[in-house]
Amino acid sequence: MRVVRSINDMRNVIADWRRTGATVGLVPTMGGVHAGHLSLIRVAGEHSDQVIATLFVNPSQFSLDEDFDAYPRDEDKDLQMFGEAGASLLFAPPIEEIYPNGHVTKVHVEGLSSLLEGKFRPQYLTGVSTVVSKLLIQAMADVAVFGEKDYQQLQVIRRMARDLDIPTVILGAPTIREYDGLAMSSRNRYLSAAERPHAGRLFSAISDIARATAEGADPIPLCNAAERRLIESGFRQVDYITVRDANTLEQYRGPGTPGRVLAAAWLGKARLIDNLDV
Repeated sequence: MRVVRSINDMRNVIADWRRTGATVGLVPTMGGVHAGHLSLIRVAGEHSDQVIATLFVNPSQFSLDEDFDAYPRDEDKDLQMFGEAGASLLFAPPIEEIYPNGHVTKVHVEGLSSLLEGKFRPQYLTGVSTVVSKLLIQAMADVAVFGEKDYQQLQVIRRMARDLDIPTVILGAPTIREYDGLAMSSRNRYLSAAERPHAGRLFSAISDIARATAEGADPIPLCNAAERRLIESGFRQVDYITVRDANTLEQYRGPGTPGRVLAAAWLGKARLIDNLDV
């Protein structure tokens, strides 16, 4: 697997691929690679001939009180794992390559970026939209793959690509989970040994809500009860646990419409997010 650090070098590699008729897949990541990321590489490989993984910890999606400096970084390990998973190229640019001096443009998706995560992390989704729009334009890949674990992010990226006429097909890949259902995430390493056995309770809670909602139960009391149980079981704060329309993330309209259970909760220093289809 080749490693490049400039947009120009990446585009030159892609141009060589295009001359042979190859299709291109893109998997944007911030590193801290785990099995969930590797599944995205495999999905991209099923839909394209050559796969680009990107490794860029994006400062614009972190607020001042978040963990940009502490975010897991191990480029050598990430490089090895991406290569073993089948990526052809790793694009690992420095910050100034993505945000050169004087960069002021932001991409904000109205509506979708203001709900749920947008209320608790107001900078996050605009930062994601901005960097992903740049990566999609830089690579002009045929497909780009994102994990359903970050479901709201996926919906924001889909809307952004549609609204900006970016021709890349945006694919969602299923969430990869630990033995107890915990969604794999780079931030899971913030869990202490004492906290880790409790982390799977978030998945258990949203599973119960998804099942009961699909059977016709009112999701609001289910979500309220689940929040109380999570706090009682050791979670220090639940930012939200809710059932929403799967496409718009507005309030769920009831049986016969697509729904999604979405949750974010703090266990110690780890903010865990998860979701399930109703």
